[in-house]
Amino acid sequence: MVRPQTARSAVPGVGRLGLLEPTAAQSLHQLGWDNVDGVPVLWALSRAPDADLALTTLVRLRESLDDQWPELDSAIRADTTLRGRLFALLGSSTAFGDHLVANPETWKLLRANELPSRDALIADLLDAVDAVPETGPNAGPMLFRAGIAGPEAVSLLRKRYRDQLMLLAAVDLAPTVENEPVPPYEVVGRHLSDLADAALTAALSVSVARVCKNGEVPVRLAVIAMGKCGARELNYVSDVDVVFVAEPADATATRLASEMMSVASSAFFDVDAALRPEGKAGALVRTLDSHLAYYKRWARTWEFQALLKNRPMTGDMELGKQYRDAVMPMVWAASERPDFVTDVQAMRRRVEELVPADLRERELKLGAGSLRDVEFAVQLLQLVHGRVDDSLHVTNTVDALSALAAGGYVGRDDAANLTASYEFLRLLEHRLQLQRLKRTHTLPASDDEEGMRWLARAAHVRPDGRHDAVGVLDAEIRRNAVRVRRLHAKLFYRPLLDAVARMDSDALRLSPDAAVRQLAALGYAAPANALGHLKALTGGVSRKGRIQALLLPTLLEWLGDTPNPDAGLLAYRRVSEGLDDQIWFLRELRDEGAIAQRLMIVLGSSEYLPDLLINAPETIRMYADGPTGPQLLGPQPTDVARGIQTAAARYDDARRAVAAARSLRRHELARVASADLLGMLSVPQVCAALSSVWVAVLEAALSAVIRASEAERGAPAPADIAVIGMGRLGGMELGYGSDADVLFVCDPRPGEDETTAVKWANSIAEQVQRLLGAPSTDPPLQVDVGLRPEGRNGPLVRTLAAYQAYYAQWAQPWEVQALLRAHQVAGDQELGLRFLHVIDPVRYPTGGISPEAVREIRRIKARVDAERLPRGANPATHTKLGRGGLADIEWTVQLLQLRHAHEYPGLHNTSTLEALDVIEAEGILDADDVSLLRESWLTATAARNALVLVRGKPSDQLPGPGPQLSAVARVAGWPTLDGSEFLDHYMRVTRRAKAVVERVFGGD
Repeated sequence: MVRPQTARSAVPGVGRLGLLEPTAAQSLHQLGWDNVDGVPVLWALSRAPDADLALTTLVRLRESLDDQWPELDSAIRADTTLRGRLFALLGSSTAFGDHLVANPETWKLLRANELPSRDALIADLLDAVDAVPETGPNAGPMLFRAGIAGPEAVSLLRKRYRDQLMLLAAVDLAPTVENEPVPPYEVVGRHLSDLADAALTAALSVSVARVCKNGEVPVRLAVIAMGKCGARELNYVSDVDVVFVAEPADATATRLASEMMSVASSAFFDVDAALRPEGKAGALVRTLDSHLAYYKRWARTWEFQALLKNRPMTGDMELGKQYRDAVMPMVWAASERPDFVTDVQAMRRRVEELVPADLRERELKLGAGSLRDVEFAVQLLQLVHGRVDDSLHVTNTVDALSALAAGGYVGRDDAANLTASYEFLRLLEHRLQLQRLKRTHTLPASDDEEGMRWLARAAHVRPDGRHDAVGVLDAEIRRNAVRVRRLHAKLFYRPLLDAVARMDSDALRLSPDAAVRQLAALGYAAPANALGHLKALTGGVSRKGRIQALLLPTLLEWLGDTPNPDAGLLAYRRVSEGLDDQIWFLRELRDEGAIAQRLMIVLGSSEYLPDLLINAPETIRMYADGPTGPQLLGPQPTDVARGIQTAAARYDDARRAVAAARSLRRHELARVASADLLGMLSVPQVCAALSSVWVAVLEAALSAVIRASEAERGAPAPADIAVIGMGRLGGMELGYGSDADVLFVCDPRPGEDETTAVKWANSIAEQVQRLLGAPSTDPPLQVDVGLRPEGRNGPLVRTLAAYQAYYAQWAQPWEVQALLRAHQVAGDQELGLRFLHVIDPVRYPTGGISPEAVREIRRIKARVDAERLPRGANPATHTKLGRGGLADIEWTVQLLQLRHAHEYPGLHNTSTLEALDVIEAEGILDADDVSLLRESWLTATAARNALVLVRGKPSDQLPGPGPQLSAVARVAGWPTLDGSEFLDHYMRVTRRAKAVVERVFGGD
């Protein structure tokens, strides 16, 4: 049986309207809205933050209006603006509902076309007590005498103030119900502050009438607004902080101030004068001179922070202006006080610690990620930078954020995000206070679903399709708190603040004399030249110039702690000019303290890195810390090598492929060198990373040349070709200045003519050498084939069979020794392994090498020691060929390998350090001797690498005592600034290692 369909009523029921009270239907009928004509009104009512509360209050209001209800009813039906204001107000605030019911005729105030001006507010509040302008010698435009000054004055002022507050709240809330314009946050805060000014002006007029009944006011009294009222960003319900200035500060002035506070606190809001000198223990009223004397001698840091927002609000405005003009220079100089920045930061932490642990997540004002985080960060930035930048001399938090962004002190995105979060949190604070007109900053508890639902609707938060309004509100609260906390930490604790605060104001303005003095004090050898760099960096009126001016005080200080601040500043100028079109560069330096500090250490210590960083600027981003540590340590050598080869493989043209590989090598060299110089990598890690890059570039170049050749030939390659790493490349122990020692081996493919195959392989090897060795601004890529059979007189490439025949018949002891470092690094892996199997019997002979071969190696070693050291070199401090240097250690290890590798397979290893580990483990040498050899190799390698980083070019000779030696010592990881101590340490370590070397080479 099909049921007949019933038409759905055009009039929504209480359920569809979201009304839950059992009396809701009766209330709607009582109001006469439960009919078709009332449908628009019903739907509007349903949109009120608390529709049941609004409906209940409307019924009460109808009863209060009695026969005047039809006028309001008609207005509600016809005027959507009034309807939106009234329903939103009654659904948001029990306090304003009670006020309307008690004073029902005031609903007509909600029909105002616009909010009254400050002057209109003052006139309205003064009218409530029949106030007239005060006369006499101390009269002024903001001093009045009330005509009604008895006890009734308080109730008259309270009602008039509540009326005006109600109108603002209704306008503010109306968009939640009807399509009304949303008042900007700044408008609401400014209007509330104007209303506070009007209220205290009226309270002062009553005070004048009570205290000075029998004559004119005999004193000048200025009322100074502080805090949020001073900044014109007041809350709906808040203490109003004030300071009084009087001439003279006598009993009459004190009584006027005290009476004004009493009237205002009874009629409007609490008036708090605790920010005055000495706080609540100090005199309520002081003269201007007394204020200034206190601030000059006794004021603490937080008092200057509070004075940042001072504003003359009523009373003697001329005296108030004199007060502001006198104290503000002290405010802007406050950041020059010792420990100013740390004091402000400590105060913020103390404020946060005062919040009970169970309320910290719900506290909008004082907790983590709260309004105070924004305000403290903004005020600290203002106070530090405002002493030289008048554009920051504003009181309002949002205005200050805009000024900080415009001046480059805060990133535009950060300022916009912080402003948005601040206004969102202030909106929630306003809605919570409107509910009962109580001073509160605490969100409803997490289990208070009804409270959160009301807050979401009052804040005009709507479902987003995935979450209901409460879910959206909760997510927004968390998101904004996290964002505020992150940006607060980023701005409030940035290291540049403390450095800027310590610098001379004239130096910050680049006054030449002061700047030169400051630069000399920081350790710059040529401060006049440094000043020229500063002027070039900060020249013009561009945003980049302003950001440079902001950064430089800190950067100069950090550079001053490096071995060569003058060269570092020049390098920074070059990097800045080279990256002028990179918009992220200055932003990262300003916002990421770790990046800026590490960059200055690098630039002030190294001539090797600046050009690399200019050509591989993305490396600078990696100076930041990531979730697991410094980003410089993130890339792994295997991943880097794979990336180099993949990038080169995208190109058919060999030159473009090698250029791509070189580009990534440049980036990797910059990363490794930066991490090394900053003490993040050990010597073995540096050597492994550099070797891995060299291998990857060789592989990429060889593959690219072979691909291009095959394309040109129109046929596959006639031979397989492999590259065998020799020397430090074979041991994967390259340094920054090392060439790549290699052998090229080929093997003709089946059916190919051997002569043709070898000729082809030679052309491939020559192209690889030429492409990699092409001139470049990057560190050179020299492929050295001097260790091939017959040396430089032998063919560039041999077949595997030719190598086998040569080593079987003609291998000299030094060639056998060289083969100990041979390892497959590029090209055909299978061919490379076959080559290693061919040479293994040669380099690891059964029974060890002969006594004659040992004597020959000793003879060659003695000749190298006597003849190979460059003329003028100091044998005690030459890192490669000097006493106990790299050659000594490597020859010693190789001699032991030649003698014992047949017994200990672990010695079949091309790495010096790993071979030393085996020598120690097998007891071939005493553990103490091995330790001396290992320490000497690591010390010499670190020193050799440091020489390249400092000087920018390969070098093996340590300099004598002086600035360059100190720089090498610092880069090599020596813990003190004394280069001579490092040199003594180096000579002591290598001398002891040399004794071990001599014992090994002099033994049987």
